[in-house]
Amino acid sequence: MKWRIDFRIWHWLHALVILALLGTVFLRKTFLSWRDNSEILTDKLFDMDIDVTLEQAKVLAKSIRAPMWDWHIYLGYGLAALLLYRIVLFYTHKKEKEELSLHKKLVKFSYLGIYTLLGFMTVSGFEIHFYKELGMSKDVTHSIKELHELAYNLVLIFVALHLMGVLIAENRDEKGIVSDMIHGGKS
Repeated sequence: MKWRIDFRIWHWLHALVILALLGTVFLRKTFLSWRDNSEILTDKLFDMDIDVTLEQAKVLAKSIRAPMWDWHIYLGYGLAALLLYRIVLFYTHKKEKEELSLHKKLVKFSYLGIYTLLGFMTVSGFEIHFYKELGMSKDVTHSIKELHELAYNLVLIFVALHLMGVLIAENRDEKGIVSDMIHGGKS
């Protein structure tokens, strides 16, 4: 199978952006958790004879992770651009109709599902970020954020399944699938 250079560049940029977005969420929920870090700040500052309230420590903890969270937003813009470009690639590169096995049909359907999910993540991310400008209430924004976070978990599952699928394909009937996505493959 031959992979065009524009699709391969899109694929690897897309993978990088998705992994970076997942990484920012992972950091937010672990090492840069404001809950954990505000307690650490409160305790360490207390040891230094500096008294801060839990609310002040929360502000400090959130400010520590703010630059990382800015990157999440920038990456969200990148994801939006890559999804739009994927639509362009789809319409400018029609493949010949071929008879697909049930497995290939399921794979194709799963990609449609992940693109739809990523589209939702992009739109909901913009709604969360621009909720004030959109005139949305905090309650509605909170509900959207919960759905956005649920979708994050589904993306994690897809990434794991995708990597497993590539490994299985590489070791079964599609040898060279990874290197083909790097250098283009055979015509």
